[in-house]
Amino acid sequence: MRFDGYAVLITGAGRGIGEATARRLASEGARVLLTDADGERAEKAAAALRADGLTAESATCDVGDRAAVEAATAHAADRFGRLDVLVNNAYSFHPDPDLLEDVRDEDWARDLDITLTGALRCARAAMPHLAAADGRGAIVNIGSVNGEQDFGAHAYSAAKAGLAGLTRTLAGHGAPRGVRANLIAPGTVATPTWTGREVSLQQAAAHYPLGRVGRPEDIAAAVAFLASADAAWITGVTLPVDGGILVGNVGLREALRGSAQPTCRIR
Repeated sequence: MRFDGYAVLITGAGRGIGEATARRLASEGARVLLTDADGERAEKAAAALRADGLTAESATCDVGDRAAVEAATAHAADRFGRLDVLVNNAYSFHPDPDLLEDVRDEDWARDLDITLTGALRCARAAMPHLAAADGRGAIVNIGSVNGEQDFGAHAYSAAKAGLAGLTRTLAGHGAPRGVRANLIAPGTVATPTWTGREVSLQQAAAHYPLGRVGRPEDIAAAVAFLASADAAWITGVTLPVDGGILVGNVGLREALRGSAQPTCRIR
């Protein structure tokens, strides 16, 4: 029960990584506020946790709206009496057009506003509460391998790379105030956004050194570590949770070996 007595706010928690993270932290004793731009989805996820005897509430929160962010943060602090952990998971993603010159300003601006500036809004609102959390204050940002290496998606990748930089500056600012900030960079994770594209996931799995794509629970476990006292001397880092994709190129390796097909398969 590493999070007994902790209060946690998670953005983008209605499904996928955010929902899995809420369940993991709540299962270890945390009181969790699940927020999402889709309030009904957030409440459905929170209700499922409560049905299992866990402490969870929900709130509608569009991280693109400063007032909504501040209201959700205040709600968490008021309802739970404190706020110890912020998990910035909300993001926006627009697929690239075929040509760079067809990238729309509004799509670029939306991806950066939600993914990067949204995390700043949340950190700004939460920081006074985290700084008062008796040394337990922690921010865990959900980045992406797209912020570390080219996997396409201009705006999304730029936003995630910016989020890694923001994490480092938050770590420097927060350290004297007893607040740590770290980032997790997931690889491909089988979330509901892939519904209907399962074949693509299977194809992607063949390129991962560990032979499969990620599960939301893989990322939730890493969040639990970085948010806990087990990581009390870790701040400002980017932790890839990526099945080895940043350190291995299965396709090239197998080509050099003369194999027509990668040897890794989804498990």
